[in-house]
Amino acid sequence: MSTELGNSSLGRWWRRLVAAVFLGGQVLVHLLTGKIHVRNTSEQMAVVGPESLPINLLTALTVGMVFTIGVAREFIAFGAGTAVGGVLAIALSRELAPLVTAIVVTGRIGSAFAAEIGTMQVTEQIDALYMLKTDPIDYLVIPRVISCCLMLPLLTVLSFVTGMAGGAILAESLYNISTQVFLDSAQNLMQEWDLISALIKSVVFGALIAIIGCSWGLTTTGGAKGVGQSTTAAVVTALLAIFVSNFFMSWLMFRGIDTGASF
Repeated sequence: MSTELGNSSLGRWWRRLVAAVFLGGQVLVHLLTGKIHVRNTSEQMAVVGPESLPINLLTALTVGMVFTIGVAREFIAFGAGTAVGGVLAIALSRELAPLVTAIVVTGRIGSAFAAEIGTMQVTEQIDALYMLKTDPIDYLVIPRVISCCLMLPLLTVLSFVTGMAGGAILAESLYNISTQVFLDSAQNLMQEWDLISALIKSVVFGALIAIIGCSWGLTTTGGAKGVGQSTTAAVVTALLAIFVSNFFMSWLMFRGIDTGASF
């Protein structure tokens, strides 16, 4: 019985994943040919951006401080204490800032998308939209996709700045690495491509979070219990998609020795 249940759940997960892929294609087509609901989009941008800002900055601050604690002592022992700022800047821009931001937004926004649209689905509000000749993709999905794709790069940049600030404060207060040396190191080791890559990753992560959250919501069945299951599954799937896509993007962007010319 448990094996059959597990196989059934896995099969349903794959079907929903395929549905999410098709939804992504529909979103692309609708963006090219359809209209954008400005009011819905602005409301979702406020939810994704300003309302997510405090927890995102707090997370980035602690990540920058923890990373500094993890590397500063060893670098100083090897006589490379002046490189701590540069190493933190590269780690934040290439990986930590976009990933941490995407994880925070997935937990807060991706789950909300799945729960909200899932509730609309099981209470037949989606059917009511069809009766009113309103396409749910135009009305519900595209505003959320646009808001995530626009807000995540901004949140990522703010996370980078906050993480660097936390690292600089900790480096000066605990390890006597002056803020000027810390920032000079970051400026010398970072390249423009490092920040550009963070923005590219953030746009991709934002699209994944919105599409997966909305798709799992639209395929919800089973009443209140189904909404809870869809919300959990949407978060787990979005995180999995973020980590897998991050690997491939990092491999494409930074596999060469000269990162500025490798992509």
